Amino acid sequence: MKQVKLSALLVANQLDLKGIKTFLELKPIADSSSELFYSFGSDKYQYYFNYGVVVFSGHTDEEIKLAIEAIHSFYRNPLPYWLRDDHEITVENGDMKFEFNRVVVNRLDAKVYRIAMFNIAQSVALDRYHEITENLLTEIRGFTNYLETNGKLKISRKNMLKFIGKSLNTQNDIADNIYIFDAPELVWDDEFLDKLHQGLMKHFDLRVRFSEIEYTMRIIEDNLSVFREISHQRESNTLEWIIILLILVEVFDLFISRIF
Repeated sequence: MKQVKLSALLVANQLDLKGIKTFLELKPIADSSSELFYSFGSDKYQYYFNYGVVVFSGHTDEEIKLAIEAIHSFYRNPLPYWLRDDHEITVENGDMKFEFNRVVVNRLDAKVYRIAMFNIAQSVALDRYHEITENLLTEIRGFTNYLETNGKLKISRKNMLKFIGKSLNTQNDIADNIYIFDAPELVWDDEFLDKLHQGLMKHFDLRVRFSEIEYTMRIIEDNLSVFREISHQRESNTLEWIIILLILVEVFDLFISRIF
């Protein structure tokens, strides 16, 4: 029996993969605009994703720390703290099994590592997006609570537009970086890899968690639609008062002109 530890860390909003590829000076097993997959021998692999996640296989914590620090200059918008998830992959004879903190397989090669590391990377990314959407929802609750208590919206048009921009950017990032509905190409012609991929997606609850994030974003979007309507109504009322004042000024001016 062989056990190998997988560790996924989300360290930044984005990684400069071109810079990392040049820095490592090593030919990757897989290379695209969104990912870099390297083998370092003896079950040691490193998987870099453009959305800020790095996954390690068979590395000690000290090796992981050194590798992360080595690519620090290629972070784009580094996070104030890292999100991490650890999982084990075990080789045993018999059927594939998915347990609490490990997956059991009867075959272990670069492709198996890649599928396992791909899914744990998606899991960590979903943790991050769940955190972001929950923070957005908390801000929304603050606005709605004030609206309920005071009967008015406590947010300026500029701040509302900034908040809308933040929400839209979050949606765009999720659409760009979460691939749970698109299976990696290497599983298409390999039944074992496809079974592993589908099993890991279910094990990490990727579809369920993605749906929860989507639902939260819909709630946020619905609230923002109401806020926009309130803001437009407020601006319309202001414009009406301005028109009324201008008419009054004209009336007074006409009245004074006739008298004098």
